Amino acid sequence: MLTKGRYCVRTAASAADLQAAQRLRNLAFHGSDAALDVDAFDDQCIHYLIEETATNRLVCVFRMLSLNGGQDIGRSYAAQFYELEALKTFPGPMVEMGRFCVHPDVHDPDVLRIAWGAMTRYVDDHAVELLFGCASFEGTDTSHYLDSFAMLRDRHLAPPRWLPRVKAPKVFRFANRLRRKPNLKAAQLAMPPMLRSYLMMGGWVSDHAVVDQKMNTLHVFTGVEVKAIPPARKRLLRAISGEGLRRG
Repeated sequence: MLTKGRYCVRTAASAADLQAAQRLRNLAFHGSDAALDVDAFDDQCIHYLIEETATNRLVCVFRMLSLNGGQDIGRSYAAQFYELEALKTFPGPMVEMGRFCVHPDVHDPDVLRIAWGAMTRYVDDHAVELLFGCASFEGTDTSHYLDSFAMLRDRHLAPPRWLPRVKAPKVFRFANRLRRKPNLKAAQLAMPPMLRSYLMMGGWVSDHAVVDQKMNTLHVFTGVEVKAIPPARKRLLRAISGEGLRRG
């Protein structure tokens, strides 16, 4: 159990917990809590639930898939959409963070902070060296996010040795096709909060976005090498988690 402000985070402990997470996911991704958002990866993952301490109201969920190293990258959710051959040589433990969503009526930044605190504990406890996932923009219209994509192209592309290649049938190749100079203020405003957090930790992204019609999102593969997280950011994450990332 980890608490911050009005919220606490715990792992799912029952089928009812998992269904509650799937119901919130369906509300966040598909606009209705009358059904469940379910996929084949749920049974392989640890599911995190963030609740209001006073009311037990569920406000945020995400899941973690642990991989022993790059040789297991093909088991990840992201491998459905990206050619990840380069990451097969990554030498250390990895974890994929996915299905992150916040209740549409909740806008408290403490929710994201406590989520990162929980992820920090997981990274530390499992000696994780790469945290990755698919960071999503809402909707599939690229015109809303051109400044954000231009900023990603200029500042945050994956190093060539890890760069994901195109696999999905429909993608937006922003690194090759986008010619605009980014308006940095507009880019930040349009950037999803989770992706912003990844980037502040030194994260990098694929050179293209996948157009995911099923989830009604545009997403980029996003990775964070734990050893490359800036020291100040590590200190902040340690303070939130109460334990902390491995040093060195």
